[in-house]
Amino acid sequence: MKSLKLFLLFSLFATAASAQFVTNSRRVADVYFDNKEYYAAAAYYKKALQISSDSSGFVVPYGFEKKVKEESPKKEDYEYAVYQLATSLRLYKNYTDAESWYAIAKGFTNPKYVLSSFWYGETLRANQRFADAIVSFQEFLGKYKGNDAYTAKAKLEIDACNFALFEIKHPRLYGLKRLSNEINQLGSNYTPYLTTNNFYFTSSRPAQGNSKNVVLQDNKSSAKIIKKETPFLNAIYEVSGSPVAEKVSVKKLNIPGNKFKELASPALNPDGKTMYITVWDVKGIRKISRLNLVNGSWSEPAELGTQVNADGYNSMQPFVTKDGQFLIFASDKPGGRGKYDLWYSPIRTDGSLGQAINMGSAINTAEDDEAPYYNSNTKKLLYSSNGKVGIGGLDFYESEGNFVSWTEPRNLGFPFNSSKDDLYFTPSNDDDTEGYISSDRESLCCLEIFHLKTNYLTIQGTLLDCKTMKPLPGAVVTLTDSLTKLKYTTDSEGKYRFKISSNRKIKLLAEKPNYFAKSVVYTYDSLSRADTLFSPELCLTPFKKDVPIILKDVYYAFDSDQLTDASKAVLDQLYTIMVDNETIEIELSAHTDNIGTAAYNLDLSNRRAKSCVDYLVSKGIPASRMTSKGYGFSRPIAPNQFPDGKDNPAGRQLNRRTEFKVTKQ
Repeated sequence: MKSLKLFLLFSLFATAASAQFVTNSRRVADVYFDNKEYYAAAAYYKKALQISSDSSGFVVPYGFEKKVKEESPKKEDYEYAVYQLATSLRLYKNYTDAESWYAIAKGFTNPKYVLSSFWYGETLRANQRFADAIVSFQEFLGKYKGNDAYTAKAKLEIDACNFALFEIKHPRLYGLKRLSNEINQLGSNYTPYLTTNNFYFTSSRPAQGNSKNVVLQDNKSSAKIIKKETPFLNAIYEVSGSPVAEKVSVKKLNIPGNKFKELASPALNPDGKTMYITVWDVKGIRKISRLNLVNGSWSEPAELGTQVNADGYNSMQPFVTKDGQFLIFASDKPGGRGKYDLWYSPIRTDGSLGQAINMGSAINTAEDDEAPYYNSNTKKLLYSSNGKVGIGGLDFYESEGNFVSWTEPRNLGFPFNSSKDDLYFTPSNDDDTEGYISSDRESLCCLEIFHLKTNYLTIQGTLLDCKTMKPLPGAVVTLTDSLTKLKYTTDSEGKYRFKISSNRKIKLLAEKPNYFAKSVVYTYDSLSRADTLFSPELCLTPFKKDVPIILKDVYYAFDSDQLTDASKAVLDQLYTIMVDNETIEIELSAHTDNIGTAAYNLDLSNRRAKSCVDYLVSKGIPASRMTSKGYGFSRPIAPNQFPDGKDNPAGRQLNRRTEFKVTKQ
């Protein structure tokens, strides 16, 4: 993750007075921009646009858009400064103000500003204006002539915005609360890391002591400026007491030999005697170093070898698995699939590291994949990516695997994820249902630390035999939702119970040998109103192979094979059985009374049975799972006449029936 640094506005104008080499505001802004000092760059682009210093922040002043559109020698300069101001604000993660300036820039006809619509969409998405963001990305795709990473990313962003609209409409069961104590202070506060005895985090809060002068230079010109070295340096801090307490003691971790260097993202071996950290070198490249605990104090950081750090490339965000077997980290070194990829190195018994291995295409994307956490007990990897369909920025994803193969990562949804950056998870319990994350969801620019807790919905009920209405022990009830699939075997009283962390639509499927399986679906609306949902008592109907079951009240028009609406309603119940029992095959048969000739009744019953099969096929049941057969009046189940020869209407009605039987389970 790129380092986030704050700059105080009053110091910028003090700097201008001492900048002996440059008097033009645009040139000063370009120098700051080239050196990734985006807040300072924005301030000077604003000044170059001749916006009064007493205007509110970076808000577009009234009438400014009209001023830019005017034909004048200054128009080209205005357009350049507007685009650069918008970009500076975006890179500083001030999406609120960046959106307003990109709204102007997207109207520029100069081809070099064609990406304005793309970045406008990005800022709209970050500001949770997902429907408007879709329009902007579509507008970009309509006028952009390239077929490159921006095209692919715009299409991905459209999918992501649609995903976000659904997620925010149906939030998942997570509770998040920003820490309101000394942990979240001025600057970025991120990489929470909890051990048995300590809580560590990284912060770019102002450093103590006098800053020295530094010279910044634009690589594209000879422009230079002199400024005070930024007091916002990344360092590792340690917390005494519970991180959620109202008052905590925060102190900078004492690491020798780190003068003028920035440090971040601590990770410890299970024994607590070895720490891995990210260290910025003099060129601003991040490398992973190792420290050892000696007599209660940490040693000076020692940079890891080339199996982890590649010369000229970044390696960062180390994490050691709970079993101490692997070091996982993010790096943009060669051999990856995107910008930052996740890699892992085996940790040998002597503490040395094996050659790093890329975690593969199941995990890594063409964009950034960062901030790994792996639970050796559950075999689940939690990490952040901006290269998959998500809500926005870096989102949390979860995958199960063993470093040989991984399942398709799934987005953890809203509110675990937000429209901005969400990364770095550390648990406070063994099953990872509670812990801490970093996010800039409530900040104009910077990451902050949040406490996260998984909430649950309980679903429970009793499974019965439909004929005896007695409990069915030993049946398997499967719960399926958009996140997972859980199975439960009913106890001696036929009871089942699930605890899930999602409140979107779920399906319960109950199964037991020699019974028709049955499913029940619960909608979001029914689930969102309850902490515990007692399902209606489910019952399963027993059956035996090749034993007919009568479908009551299946009727046809007189002397016809046409199904009535009432008959279709009965067949809909059979349709449900066929859907819930995907492996069974059936014979669907029709029978008549003995009025008429045998040949006529056989033909009529065949046509009626086929009408039933055709109806089920029209609803989506494969024809290969069903056969139709008419039996005419050859298989009566009641007398058509009484013993004295008189007509038996009740018996004839029973014989005029439709049946089905299971021929294959």
